[in-house]
Amino acid sequence: MPHKILIIEDNANNSTLLLDILNFHGYEVSVAADGLEGVALARNLMPDLILMDIQMPGMDGMTAGGILNGDPATSGLKIIALTSFAMQGDQEKFLAAGFDGYLAKPINTRELPDQIKQWLSMELPP
Repeated sequence: MPHKILIIEDNANNSTLLLDILNFHGYEVSVAADGLEGVALARNLMPDLILMDIQMPGMDGMTAGGILNGDPATSGLKIIALTSFAMQGDQEKFLAAGFDGYLAKPINTRELPDQIKQWLSMELPP
């Protein structure tokens, strides 16, 4: 059974790129266009991994990630922060906020499949 991955990304080009790569590698992929839709889909689908854009209109990724991490039903989901505003210290900031990883845009499409495998295989703390 393929791993389920949820992409929460407001930029259609970024979503399509991620969707195409992940589908090619055999993942079952769903897409949400904003944080509110993403939280609802995450609760419904219970994906193995979420790729969460940080800068989105309406509900941003930090808020959506906080909601999912704060809900006992979804607190065990693996959430990776996606951002195009990569600054020194961002990775630490996102990990401290409860994200399980960090991916800077533009995404390196050659490295992404291996990164996804690593995130899917990592153990989360209890």
